[in-house]
Amino acid sequence: MRRIYLIRHGRPDFPEGEHICLGSSELPLGPLGRLQACLLGLELEGRISGVFSSPLSRARDTALALAPEVCVLPGFAEQYAGEWDGLSFELIRRRWPELYLARGKDRELPMPGAEDAGAALERFRTAVDTAMRCSTGDIAIVAHRSVNRLFLGSVAPDMPAGELYQDYGAWSELEFDGSFRLGRLNLLPRPSLDRRACLALLEAAGLPAEVKEHCKAVAELALEMAGELEAAGSKADRQLIESAALLHDIARLSPDHAGLGARWLEALGYPAQAGIVRQHHESPSEPLEAAVVSLADKCVSGSRRVNLEERFDLSFLKCRDEQARQAHARRRAAAEALRDRINSLCGKEVVP
Repeated sequence: MRRIYLIRHGRPDFPEGEHICLGSSELPLGPLGRLQACLLGLELEGRISGVFSSPLSRARDTALALAPEVCVLPGFAEQYAGEWDGLSFELIRRRWPELYLARGKDRELPMPGAEDAGAALERFRTAVDTAMRCSTGDIAIVAHRSVNRLFLGSVAPDMPAGELYQDYGAWSELEFDGSFRLGRLNLLPRPSLDRRACLALLEAAGLPAEVKEHCKAVAELALEMAGELEAAGSKADRQLIESAALLHDIARLSPDHAGLGARWLEALGYPAQAGIVRQHHESPSEPLEAAVVSLADKCVSGSRRVNLEERFDLSFLKCRDEQARQAHARRRAAAEALRDRINSLCGKEVVP
């Protein structure tokens, strides 16, 4: 028996965050989509012998996170959306108000000029047959929401179409033993965030070398602090501390990187790490893991360890007015209070 992992590509880079009707229009993966693809590669590592993909870049780039060589088959492309293809849903709503509302109730209603569902399913089936013939073992197919749903529906015709939905970066399992059987649906990758996985995510985020080195240095210091706390009798989740410290600057290239990084991690299914990343610019006293990561970050400049006085003396030079200086003083006082609390819990000075 063979297994097919039918995957929907990662989240695309929607222009200005506005969703558009994606058919055969090109749209690359966005930052979250690259992270989803990375997790897919980690989750399915060692399970598949071949990877096949739609020619559209959002699917192809997702597939390349699973294997260095990908077989691209045109039949796996998304269903052409006709006159709606590539348009924002707000524009579609204004131009076709009645049809837009009707499709909200019945998604099977055709879009004007769109590819026929039967034709799309037929070419997809042909591509699946090709992929099966030219491979052995279990394979992954990276394609799109509509064509995946059409194929899954053909395998399980009694299942409601709504139950065949796939999230970005999710897969459904099919078993083949002369005919296809539908297995589990809409599975999201959730590999353990060990050091290797975290470093892979930092790479997928496209961070420059100096940011990645900073994250490693913060994680190293945070683990040392966690060890001192444990020796003094305070329990701390070392794996959570290391993963959150490594990922605290995963969105460093974007504004509000603490908030955005937290939202990415929540979307990926890691709420504990997200909560710590969201607070790393603050000086939280609880949970202990968040306190450790926040303090470690403040004691590392670039990849070099510094004390709080040096760190805040340097950042004070950036204050341009009295309001900024007062805010800086509050942050400094909070960081010093956090340092004193950690040192107190350890029973000695571990953070100067």
